[in-house]
Amino acid sequence: MSTQSQPQPDPAASAVQAVRDYHQRTKHRLTGYARSPGSLDWDAQPAPFRHFEGAPQLALPRLAALEPGSALHAALTRPFAALPARTPLPADLAGIGALLQLSLGLTAWKSYGPDRWALRANPSSGNLHPAEAYLLVGGIDGLADGLYHYRPENHALELRASHPAAGAGPRLAVLLTSVMWREAWKYGERAFRYCQLDSGHAAGALRYAAAALGWTLAEQAQVGSATLARLAGVDRLAEFPARKRAETEVEEAEILLAVGLDGTPPVPLEVAALRALAESAQWHGVASPIDRQPMYSWPAIGAVAEASRRADGPPPDAAALPAPRPRAPGEAVQAVRELIIGRRSAQRFDHRHTMTLTQFAALLARLQPSAGLPWDVFAGAPRAALLLFVHRVDGLVPGLYLLPRSEAQLAALRPLLAGRFRLGPIPGVDSLLQLTAVEPPALARIARALHCHQELASTACFAVGMLCEFDAAQAGGAAAYRALHRECGLLGQALYLEAEVHGLRGTGIGCFFDDPVHELLGLSGTAWQSLYHFTVGRALDDARIESAPAYPD
Repeated sequence: MSTQSQPQPDPAASAVQAVRDYHQRTKHRLTGYARSPGSLDWDAQPAPFRHFEGAPQLALPRLAALEPGSALHAALTRPFAALPARTPLPADLAGIGALLQLSLGLTAWKSYGPDRWALRANPSSGNLHPAEAYLLVGGIDGLADGLYHYRPENHALELRASHPAAGAGPRLAVLLTSVMWREAWKYGERAFRYCQLDSGHAAGALRYAAAALGWTLAEQAQVGSATLARLAGVDRLAEFPARKRAETEVEEAEILLAVGLDGTPPVPLEVAALRALAESAQWHGVASPIDRQPMYSWPAIGAVAEASRRADGPPPDAAALPAPRPRAPGEAVQAVRELIIGRRSAQRFDHRHTMTLTQFAALLARLQPSAGLPWDVFAGAPRAALLLFVHRVDGLVPGLYLLPRSEAQLAALRPLLAGRFRLGPIPGVDSLLQLTAVEPPALARIARALHCHQELASTACFAVGMLCEFDAAQAGGAAAYRALHRECGLLGQALYLEAEVHGLRGTGIGCFFDDPVHELLGLSGTAWQSLYHFTVGRALDDARIESAPAYPD
């Protein structure tokens, strides 16, 4: 018998393979959708809001109470095109309240018959909102040093953990977690993807809100998942009691975003110092339940979450991105607060409306990565290129188009597509390439069929598929799977707000047939994978749905 030891599996390679297996497993196919519940009890859906029983609570100032003539009121009534603000506002309770209300707060209550639901500044798959937000605070007047949980339903902070006073400051960071069960309850195994998209949307919403205050925001990717969980207290499982299954109640630590309160990029946070804070904290409160009687279990979600967590490491190098492009004169005249609070997800589109080429070109220009808003929130070069189904843009032939977001993407995609498509440049629209013209009825059928037969994809002015450099990103480790989705979520948030700039509306589409999208382009393998889709057009409102203020006094 040989005494030679067997080679041990590489944990990093095993984690990447686990992520790849999950991705393949959760693809929607023409022959069947990814695994999800067979039925839904809408009267027993997970709690949309969480609080911590026994934690001290502090009400935040609301935007409706802003004094006309104050610096904060002036900042939020300037045109959206003026972002980012040049002069940073003070880090006080009013500023923090504005940051949170503009990014994660409620924007309205809607009702239809006996049903009533809240809308928020940050969109979410199925309006289920898995994201929870915590503030890491130090040296800010009116707030003791510590970790605070944000309660969007009443716009308040809960003191989740008290930290020893450091004496320096002010310091502010936002930590995002996911209650994955909120998405899994409806979407089953594919829910992990949607939670990552929602993290990207939330980070984008926070970045725009910070820009309104003259602050910056940057992910602290050097802080690993275990450290984030310890800092947020979500690894304190006894304080997240479950009646039936733990996975329904736990929160997954996602990202930490440091705020640059002086308008410059924030100094990277030290991992050892954050761990020390968590170890010295005095914790308060017990989490309220999310779902007391879950009907299903999705072990695949926990497995991919574990595989895609990252370890502590050095701060990442910032990508060399071009300077932000100036906006066109007269663009985005709406006030910052009005545009952000008024953002809505379209439910139906006017299939007769046509965008102007000027609008289309201006919108696409804002999707190109730069060293400014909102692309500076995440480190690293862009990984997502855009496949466009253009239905009605004045001056453009209906068909398929490609928008690379870096020279590297163009170089990688050109040889894969050149034998099948013309790749012709479009005058007046920077970087856009025409792939092929498609007759409008056929294009509508193709777009609708690829997007799980949803009319939104065929009645919009255009639809977008986000093609990501999947294999290349995975070469950097399994955690890149989360980062790819978050970049797509950030793109979605930019699309939402830029559509509003032009009097249009957008809506994200998480349901699409994965591989048929790739096959449309003649792509095989996993070098490029589509992770998120989006549509933009003129929305048709449903007059039967009533609206009420977000925070009635």
